[in-house]
Amino acid sequence: MSAASVTRAQVEEFLFHEAALLDEWRLDEWLALCAPDAGYYVPSNDAPDADHRSALFIIADDHARLTARVKRLSDQNAHAEYPPSRTRRLVSNVRIVARTGDIVQVSANFAVWRYRRAERVGTYVGRYDYKLRIAAGGFQIVERRAILDAEELGGLGAVSFIL
Repeated sequence: MSAASVTRAQVEEFLFHEAALLDEWRLDEWLALCAPDAGYYVPSNDAPDADHRSALFIIADDHARLTARVKRLSDQNAHAEYPPSRTRRLVSNVRIVARTGDIVQVSANFAVWRYRRAERVGTYVGRYDYKLRIAAGGFQIVERRAILDAEELGGLGAVSFIL
């Protein structure tokens, strides 16, 4: 498969699979989708296109930090997420926005509902921007950016799960 031959249907299938892994808390399997040079970013909503190296981000994880995050979230001593929140995510309006070499840049809208005991339901709406690398057997996530649409983030509470 080459970047030029990738279809939206192939990308959608990958994103739907990723969403299912996250909703089912199969975090180790999700982490395996990430390239060794992967980054996971949640920028502040006042500068969604900023560079994580020079702006304040809610989350700015390289692969090592992402691995530590998955390990922490899988630990029963992680009180922020034990027992794990239940989430349900919808991914829609998937578009291939660029193709460069072996990288496919993708944009998609998302809505994530988070259910946690003794808390009100959290609703997170926004846009995902991905850089996906063509790899043997499919895609690898090189960059995953979750851009929240909320006007202010305080009302959303802690984002202790993977958006």
